[in-house]
Amino acid sequence: MTPGFDLDQYLTQNVESIVKDALAASLKNPKETAFLLSFALAGKRAAAARTRHAEAGNHIPSFLIASITNRCNLHCAGCYARANSICDDAETTALLTDEDWGRIFAEASDIGVSFCLLAGGEPMMRRGVLECAAKRREILFPVFTNGTLLSENMLELIDQNRNLVPIVSIEGDERQTDARRGAGTYGKLTANMDRMREKGILFGASVTLTTENITTVTGDAFLSQLRALGAKVAFFVDYVPADAGTEALAPGDAEREYLARRLDELRAVQDGMIYVSFPGDEQFSDGCLAAGRGFFHINPTGGAEPCPFSPVSDTNLKHTSLLSALESPLFTRLRASELLRGHHSGACALFGKDEELAAMCGD
Repeated sequence: MTPGFDLDQYLTQNVESIVKDALAASLKNPKETAFLLSFALAGKRAAAARTRHAEAGNHIPSFLIASITNRCNLHCAGCYARANSICDDAETTALLTDEDWGRIFAEASDIGVSFCLLAGGEPMMRRGVLECAAKRREILFPVFTNGTLLSENMLELIDQNRNLVPIVSIEGDERQTDARRGAGTYGKLTANMDRMREKGILFGASVTLTTENITTVTGDAFLSQLRALGAKVAFFVDYVPADAGTEALAPGDAEREYLARRLDELRAVQDGMIYVSFPGDEQFSDGCLAAGRGFFHINPTGGAEPCPFSPVSDTNLKHTSLLSALESPLFTRLRASELLRGHHSGACALFGKDEELAAMCGD
C-alpha cells in the first residue's frame, strides 16, 4: 500500500459511488432519489464544517464509533467485549438513553462528522437508537451486527432509511462462522443477506482476521461469495486477544504486510466493493487514528474513549458535548504523545496500555 493513503477520502468517494450504483436502477423511487441527492450534498457540507473548525484550531474527525448497548443475544468464542466485561446480559440503567444518543448524533452532524459506526453488544437490540440515527440522513451509519436479528420489521426500518447500513459479521464459511458464533448462525445471517439483496439494501460484511484465516477470507473465492450475497463493503478487523493462550491468533507484521498488498490488489480491481482494514489502514495515515485523530469511541454509558480496544475515559457524553470531549485531558495528551505514532506489535497501538492512558486522565 502506498504511504499517504487517505482513508477518509477513499471512503467518502467510494461510498458515494457505491450508493449511486446501488440506486441507479430505481431512481424513479422518490425516497431513494432524495437519499442519493441529500447524501452527496451532506458530504460537502460536512467537509466544509470540518474545515471551519480546523481554521479555528479544532480538529474534527470524520468518524465516530458508538457502542450503543452492552447487551448481545450471542455468546461468541473469543469475544473481546465479553472478556473485558464491556458486553454482558444484564440490564443497566446507566446506559445512554435514546434521547442522549439523538443529541450526540445531532452534535456530530453540526460539527461535520460524516460516518458514525454503531456497535455494541448487538446494536439491533436498541431500535430506538437506530430510529434516532435514521433521522440524521446527512450521516452514514454502518451498523455492525451479528445478522441474526434482522427481522422483517427491522429490515423495513432500514429500507426506509438508507443511511443505516448493516455490516454483518461473518467468519468465513459455515463451519468457521458457526464454530465461533454458534450453530445455525451462518444460515440465519446468509438468509438475511439474501433478503437485503432482494430489497436492494446497501450492506456489508465484517470479518475478524486471525493468523489462521487471513488468506482464506481475503481470497477470491470468499470475496466472490460475499459479492454474490450482495455485500458492497468488506471490513477486515484484526483479532485482539480476549482469552489467554490466543495471542498467536493476532495478526503480526507478516500478516499486516500481506494484507496491505492484498488490499492494494483488491482496490485496484474496482470490483464494486469497498475494502477497509482496522487497524491496518492506520499505519498509512501517520499512525493510530484514535483519540480524535481520525475517530474516537463512545461506550454504552457515554464514556469518551480513544478507541474500542482502549476502554479508558475521563469524559462522559451524558454531561458534555462532542467538542468538549475532543479536548479532554486524555485525548489532548494522548494526541501529543508518541503512543499513537510509529510501529507497534499486535493488533492495536493502545491495547494493553490502560495504565499509561489512565495517567493522562484528569486535570
